Amino acid sequence: MIRWECDYAEGCHPRLLEALTRTNMEQTPGYGVDGHCDRARGLIRELCHAPQAAVEFLVGGTQTNTTVIAAALRPHQGVLCAQTGHINCHETGAIESTGHKVLPLPSADGKITAQQVQQAMEAHLADPTREHVVQPGMVYLSHPTEQGTVYTADELTAISQVCRAYGLTLFVDGARLAYGLAAETSVTLPLLYQLCDVFYLGGTKVGALFGEAVVISNPALAQDFRYFIKQRGGMLAKGRLLGVQFETLLEDGLYFRLGQNGVEQARKLSAAFQAKGYPMRYDSPTNQLFPVPPDAHLEQLADRHVWSVWEKVDESHTAVRFCTSWCTTDAQVEQLVADLAGL
Repeated sequence: MIRWECDYAEGCHPRLLEALTRTNMEQTPGYGVDGHCDRARGLIRELCHAPQAAVEFLVGGTQTNTTVIAAALRPHQGVLCAQTGHINCHETGAIESTGHKVLPLPSADGKITAQQVQQAMEAHLADPTREHVVQPGMVYLSHPTEQGTVYTADELTAISQVCRAYGLTLFVDGARLAYGLAAETSVTLPLLYQLCDVFYLGGTKVGALFGEAVVISNPALAQDFRYFIKQRGGMLAKGRLLGVQFETLLEDGLYFRLGQNGVEQARKLSAAFQAKGYPMRYDSPTNQLFPVPPDAHLEQLADRHVWSVWEKVDESHTAVRFCTSWCTTDAQVEQLVADLAGL
Protein backbone atom coordinates (compact mmCIF):
# COMPACT_ATOMS: atom_id res chain seq x y z
CA MET A 1 0.00 0.00 0.00
CA ILE A 2 1.30 3.44 -0.94
CA ARG A 3 0.70 6.27 1.51
CA TRP A 4 0.10 9.65 -0.12
CA GLU A 5 -1.35 11.60 2.78
CA CYS A 6 1.92 12.86 4.25
CA ASP A 7 5.04 14.39 2.74
CA TYR A 8 7.50 13.66 5.54
CA ALA A 9 6.62 10.30 7.12
CA GLU A 10 9.67 8.53 5.71
CA GLY A 11 12.91 8.63 7.67
CA CYS A 12 15.57 10.76 6.00
CA HIS A 13 17.66 10.88 2.88
CA PRO A 14 20.41 8.21 2.95
CA ARG A 15 23.15 10.84 2.70
CA LEU A 16 21.90 12.49 5.89
CA LEU A 17 21.70 9.16 7.67
CA GLU A 18 25.25 8.35 6.59
CA ALA A 19 26.47 11.75 7.79
CA LEU A 20 24.74 11.32 11.14
CA THR A 21 26.28 7.86 11.52
CA ARG A 22 29.74 9.04 10.50
CA THR A 23 29.69 11.88 13.04
CA ASN A 24 27.86 9.92 15.74
CA MET A 25 30.72 9.76 18.23
CA GLU A 26 32.12 13.23 17.67
CA GLN A 27 32.57 15.25 20.82
CA THR A 28 31.48 18.81 20.12
CA PRO A 29 30.06 21.71 22.11
CA GLY A 30 26.32 21.49 22.52
CA TYR A 31 23.33 23.72 21.85
CA GLY A 32 24.11 24.60 18.25
CA VAL A 33 27.50 26.24 18.70
CA ASP A 34 29.54 23.44 17.09
CA GLY A 35 31.40 23.41 13.80
CA HIS A 36 28.65 21.58 11.89
CA CYS A 37 26.06 24.21 12.83
CA ASP A 38 28.53 26.98 11.99
CA ARG A 39 29.18 25.48 8.55
CA ALA A 40 25.45 25.09 7.94
CA ARG A 41 24.93 28.73 8.95
CA GLY A 42 27.63 29.75 6.50
CA LEU A 43 25.97 27.83 3.67
CA ILE A 44 22.61 29.46 4.40
CA ARG A 45 24.17 32.92 4.48
CA GLU A 46 25.82 32.27 1.12
CA LEU A 47 22.54 31.06 -0.40
CA CYS A 48 20.71 34.13 0.93
CA HIS A 49 23.51 36.50 -0.16
CA ALA A 50 23.42 37.73 3.42
CA PRO A 51 26.69 37.37 5.36
CA GLN A 52 25.10 39.26 8.26
CA ALA A 53 22.08 36.93 8.63
CA ALA A 54 21.31 35.40 12.01
CA VAL A 55 20.65 31.67 11.59
CA GLU A 56 19.36 29.37 14.31
CA PHE A 57 18.19 25.75 14.30
CA LEU A 58 15.08 24.30 15.93
CA VAL A 59 13.54 20.85 15.84
CA GLY A 60 10.04 21.17 14.34
CA GLY A 61 7.59 23.50 12.66
CA THR A 62 5.13 24.22 15.46
CA GLN A 63 8.00 24.82 17.87
CA THR A 64 9.58 27.19 15.36
CA ASN A 65 6.35 29.10 14.76
CA THR A 66 5.63 29.56 18.45
CA THR A 67 9.21 30.60 19.22
CA VAL A 68 9.43 33.15 16.40
CA ILE A 69 6.02 34.66 17.14
CA ALA A 70 6.64 34.86 20.89
CA ALA A 71 10.01 36.52 20.27
CA ALA A 72 8.66 39.08 17.80
CA LEU A 73 5.46 40.26 19.48
CA ARG A 74 4.79 42.39 22.53
CA PRO A 75 2.21 41.03 25.01
CA HIS A 76 -0.73 43.01 23.57
CA GLN A 77 -0.09 42.02 19.95
CA GLY A 78 -1.40 39.29 17.65
CA VAL A 79 -0.56 37.86 14.25
CA LEU A 80 -2.51 38.28 11.01
CA CYS A 81 -2.76 35.20 8.80
CA ALA A 82 -5.07 33.44 6.35
CA GLN A 83 -8.02 31.78 8.06
CA THR A 84 -6.69 28.49 6.68
CA GLY A 85 -3.16 29.18 7.91
CA HIS A 86 -1.30 26.46 9.75
CA ILE A 87 -1.03 28.47 12.97
CA ASN A 88 -4.80 29.00 12.95
CA CYS A 89 -5.94 25.49 12.05
CA HIS A 90 -3.31 22.87 12.78
CA GLU A 91 -1.33 23.86 15.86
CA THR A 92 -3.77 23.16 18.69
CA GLY A 93 -3.77 26.72 19.96
CA ALA A 94 0.04 26.74 20.25
CA ILE A 95 0.25 30.42 19.38
CA GLU A 96 -2.48 31.35 21.81
CA SER A 97 -0.64 29.39 24.49
CA THR A 98 2.19 31.92 24.20
CA GLY A 99 -0.27 34.71 25.06
CA HIS A 100 -0.72 35.96 21.51
CA LYS A 101 -3.91 35.86 19.46
CA VAL A 102 -4.12 34.64 15.87
CA LEU A 103 -6.06 37.18 13.79
CA PRO A 104 -7.42 35.30 10.74
CA LEU A 105 -8.23 36.96 7.42
CA PRO A 106 -10.63 35.47 4.82
CA SER A 107 -8.98 33.33 2.17
CA ALA A 108 -10.29 31.05 -0.55
CA ASP A 109 -6.94 29.59 -1.59
CA GLY A 110 -4.73 29.83 1.48
CA LYS A 111 -3.20 33.18 0.50
CA ILE A 112 -3.77 36.71 1.75
CA THR A 113 -3.08 39.97 -0.06
CA ALA A 114 -1.33 43.23 0.68
CA GLN A 115 -4.71 44.95 0.39
CA GLN A 116 -6.18 42.74 3.12
CA VAL A 117 -3.29 43.53 5.46
CA GLN A 118 -3.63 47.24 4.77
CA GLN A 119 -7.39 47.15 5.34
CA ALA A 120 -6.92 45.29 8.63
CA MET A 121 -4.46 47.90 9.84
CA GLU A 122 -6.58 50.83 8.70
CA ALA A 123 -9.60 49.36 10.47
CA HIS A 124 -7.60 48.88 13.65
CA LEU A 125 -6.16 52.38 13.62
CA ALA A 126 -9.57 53.92 12.87
CA ASP A 127 -11.17 52.16 15.85
CA PRO A 128 -11.52 54.69 18.70
CA THR A 129 -11.56 51.77 21.16
CA ARG A 130 -8.53 50.02 19.70
CA GLU A 131 -6.72 49.88 23.05
CA HIS A 132 -9.35 47.34 24.09
CA VAL A 133 -8.56 44.85 21.31
CA VAL A 134 -5.48 42.96 20.22
CA GLN A 135 -3.11 45.03 18.09
CA PRO A 136 -1.83 43.39 14.89
CA GLY A 137 1.94 43.12 15.18
CA MET A 138 2.90 40.51 12.62
CA VAL A 139 1.86 38.98 9.30
CA TYR A 140 2.30 35.22 9.00
CA LEU A 141 2.49 33.59 5.57
CA SER A 142 3.45 30.11 4.51
CA HIS A 143 5.09 29.31 1.18
CA PRO A 144 3.54 27.03 0.07
CA THR A 145 0.23 27.45 1.88
CA GLU A 146 -1.84 24.68 3.43
CA GLN A 147 -3.62 24.46 0.06
CA GLY A 148 -0.37 24.03 -1.87
CA THR A 149 -0.63 27.49 -3.42
CA VAL A 150 2.35 29.82 -3.65
CA TYR A 151 3.08 33.52 -3.54
CA THR A 152 4.79 35.27 -6.43
CA ALA A 153 7.66 37.70 -5.96
CA ASP A 154 5.31 40.59 -6.75
CA GLU A 155 2.76 39.45 -4.17
CA LEU A 156 5.41 39.07 -1.48
CA THR A 157 6.91 42.44 -2.35
CA ALA A 158 3.53 44.15 -2.01
CA ILE A 159 2.86 42.51 1.37
CA SER A 160 6.34 43.42 2.58
CA GLN A 161 5.83 47.07 1.63
CA VAL A 162 2.57 47.23 3.61
CA CYS A 163 4.21 45.53 6.60
CA ARG A 164 7.04 48.04 6.62
CA ALA A 165 4.63 50.96 6.25
CA TYR A 166 2.75 49.86 9.38
CA GLY A 167 5.67 48.44 11.38
CA LEU A 168 4.50 44.82 11.13
CA THR A 169 6.92 41.91 11.36
CA LEU A 170 6.73 39.72 8.23
CA PHE A 171 7.24 36.01 8.95
CA VAL A 172 7.22 33.27 6.30
CA ASP A 173 6.74 29.69 7.45
CA GLY A 174 9.02 27.59 5.26
CA ALA A 175 8.20 24.08 6.44
CA ARG A 176 7.69 23.12 2.77
CA LEU A 177 9.86 25.89 1.35
CA ALA A 178 11.90 23.61 -0.95
CA TYR A 179 8.71 22.70 -2.79
CA GLY A 180 7.65 26.34 -2.98
CA LEU A 181 11.00 27.40 -4.42
CA ALA A 182 10.81 24.64 -7.03
CA ALA A 183 7.26 25.58 -8.05
CA GLU A 184 7.59 29.40 -8.11
CA THR A 185 10.99 30.40 -9.39
CA SER A 186 10.41 34.14 -8.99
CA VAL A 187 10.77 33.58 -5.23
CA THR A 188 14.35 32.95 -4.10
CA LEU A 189 16.19 32.81 -0.80
CA PRO A 190 17.85 36.23 -1.38
CA LEU A 191 14.42 37.72 -2.12
CA LEU A 192 12.93 36.23 1.05
CA TYR A 193 15.81 37.64 3.05
CA GLN A 194 15.26 41.09 1.56
CA LEU A 195 11.49 41.12 2.07
CA CYS A 196 10.98 39.29 5.37
CA ASP A 197 12.01 39.94 8.93
CA VAL A 198 12.27 36.21 9.47
CA PHE A 199 11.63 32.97 7.56
CA TYR A 200 12.81 29.40 7.78
CA LEU A 201 14.04 26.54 5.65
CA GLY A 202 12.14 23.44 6.62
CA GLY A 203 14.13 20.25 6.87
CA THR A 204 11.61 17.86 8.42
CA LYS A 205 9.45 17.67 5.29
CA VAL A 206 12.35 17.75 2.84
CA GLY A 207 14.68 14.88 3.61
CA ALA A 208 15.79 15.49 7.21
CA LEU A 209 14.85 13.40 10.22
CA PHE A 210 13.92 16.67 11.90
CA GLY A 211 14.97 20.29 11.90
CA GLU A 212 14.12 23.80 10.74
CA ALA A 213 16.64 26.57 10.01
CA VAL A 214 15.43 30.04 11.04
CA VAL A 215 16.88 32.97 9.08
CA ILE A 216 16.51 36.42 10.66
CA SER A 217 17.16 39.67 8.81
CA ASN A 218 15.75 42.01 11.48
CA PRO A 219 18.53 42.78 14.01
CA ALA A 220 16.00 43.63 16.73
CA LEU A 221 14.48 40.16 16.44
CA ALA A 222 17.87 38.48 16.25
CA GLN A 223 18.92 40.06 19.53
CA ASP A 224 18.22 37.64 22.39
CA PHE A 225 16.49 35.18 20.03
CA ARG A 226 18.45 32.29 21.52
CA TYR A 227 16.92 33.10 24.92
CA PHE A 228 13.50 32.50 23.39
CA ILE A 229 14.70 29.25 21.81
CA LYS A 230 15.79 28.02 25.23
CA GLN A 231 12.66 29.24 26.98
CA ARG A 232 10.40 27.51 24.46
CA GLY A 233 12.22 24.20 24.76
CA GLY A 234 13.76 24.45 21.30
CA MET A 235 17.47 24.47 22.11
CA LEU A 236 18.59 20.93 21.29
CA ALA A 237 21.42 19.85 23.57
CA LYS A 238 22.96 17.71 20.82
CA GLY A 239 22.67 20.60 18.43
CA ARG A 240 25.18 19.18 15.99
CA LEU A 241 22.48 16.72 14.84
CA LEU A 242 20.71 19.70 13.28
CA GLY A 243 23.91 21.17 11.89
CA VAL A 244 24.99 17.90 10.28
CA GLN A 245 21.67 17.52 8.51
CA PHE A 246 21.51 21.05 7.09
CA GLU A 247 25.19 20.95 6.22
CA THR A 248 24.52 17.83 4.13
CA LEU A 249 21.30 19.14 2.60
CA LEU A 250 22.85 22.41 1.47
CA GLU A 251 26.49 21.71 0.62
CA ASP A 252 25.80 20.69 -3.00
CA GLY A 253 22.16 21.65 -3.60
CA LEU A 254 20.58 18.41 -2.39
CA TYR A 255 17.84 20.39 -0.61
CA PHE A 256 16.71 22.00 -3.85
CA ARG A 257 16.86 18.76 -5.84
CA LEU A 258 14.68 17.02 -3.27
CA GLY A 259 12.12 19.80 -3.47
CA GLN A 260 12.19 19.58 -7.27
CA ASN A 261 11.53 15.85 -7.11
CA GLY A 262 8.38 16.37 -5.07
CA VAL A 263 7.09 19.00 -7.49
CA GLU A 264 7.91 17.03 -10.65
CA GLN A 265 6.21 13.90 -9.33
CA ALA A 266 3.18 15.95 -8.32
CA ARG A 267 2.90 17.38 -11.84
CA LYS A 268 2.66 13.85 -13.25
CA LEU A 269 -0.11 12.99 -10.79
CA SER A 270 -1.93 16.26 -11.44
CA ALA A 271 -1.99 15.50 -15.16
CA ALA A 272 -3.34 12.01 -14.45
CA PHE A 273 -6.07 13.31 -12.12
CA GLN A 274 -7.18 15.90 -14.63
CA ALA A 275 -7.05 13.43 -17.52
CA LYS A 276 -9.41 11.27 -15.47
CA GLY A 277 -11.77 14.24 -15.29
CA TYR A 278 -11.31 15.03 -11.61
CA PRO A 279 -11.67 18.71 -10.73
CA MET A 280 -8.88 20.14 -8.57
CA ARG A 281 -10.03 21.83 -5.37
CA TYR A 282 -7.06 24.22 -5.42
CA ASP A 283 -4.72 25.33 -8.17
CA SER A 284 -1.63 23.94 -6.49
CA PRO A 285 1.67 23.82 -8.40
CA THR A 286 3.51 22.21 -5.47
CA ASN A 287 3.68 18.76 -3.95
CA GLN A 288 0.21 18.90 -2.41
CA LEU A 289 -2.66 17.95 -4.74
CA PHE A 290 -6.39 18.21 -3.99
CA PRO A 291 -8.38 16.23 -6.57
CA VAL A 292 -12.14 15.76 -6.20
CA PRO A 293 -12.86 12.17 -7.32
CA PRO A 294 -16.19 10.35 -7.11
CA ASP A 295 -16.49 8.53 -3.81
CA ALA A 296 -16.93 5.29 -5.75
CA HIS A 297 -13.44 5.73 -7.24
CA LEU A 298 -11.95 6.38 -3.82
CA GLU A 299 -13.47 3.14 -2.56
CA GLN A 300 -11.82 1.23 -5.40
CA LEU A 301 -8.43 2.83 -4.75
CA ALA A 302 -8.54 2.32 -0.98
CA ASP A 303 -6.92 -1.12 -1.00
CA ARG A 304 -3.82 0.18 -2.80
CA HIS A 305 -3.42 3.80 -1.71
CA VAL A 306 -3.90 6.03 1.34
CA TRP A 307 -4.68 9.76 1.20
CA SER A 308 -6.07 12.46 3.50
CA VAL A 309 -9.72 13.42 3.37
CA TRP A 310 -9.91 17.20 2.95
CA GLU A 311 -13.60 18.09 2.66
CA LYS A 312 -16.89 16.74 1.37
CA VAL A 313 -17.83 18.58 -1.83
CA ASP A 314 -21.25 17.02 -2.50
CA GLU A 315 -23.11 13.81 -1.81
CA SER A 316 -20.94 11.73 -4.13
CA HIS A 317 -17.61 13.59 -4.32
CA THR A 318 -14.87 14.29 -1.78
CA ALA A 319 -11.82 16.53 -2.03
CA VAL A 320 -8.79 14.56 -0.87
CA ARG A 321 -5.13 15.44 -0.45
CA PHE A 322 -2.33 13.54 -2.12
CA CYS A 323 1.24 14.55 -1.22
CA THR A 324 4.34 13.66 -3.14
CA SER A 325 7.66 14.16 -1.40
CA TRP A 326 11.41 14.35 -1.64
CA CYS A 327 11.54 10.56 -2.05
CA THR A 328 8.47 9.79 -4.16
CA THR A 329 9.59 7.44 -6.93
CA ASP A 330 8.61 7.08 -10.58
CA ALA A 331 7.35 3.58 -9.78
CA GLN A 332 4.98 4.86 -7.10
CA VAL A 333 3.56 7.49 -9.43
CA GLU A 334 3.24 5.00 -12.28
CA GLN A 335 1.34 2.62 -10.00
CA LEU A 336 -1.22 5.25 -9.05
CA VAL A 337 -1.55 6.41 -12.67
CA ALA A 338 -2.16 2.81 -13.77
CA ASP A 339 -4.73 2.28 -11.03
CA LEU A 340 -6.55 5.46 -12.07
CA ALA A 341 -6.61 4.29 -15.67
CA GLY A 342 -8.21 1.05 -14.56
CA LEU A 343 -11.18 2.70 -12.87
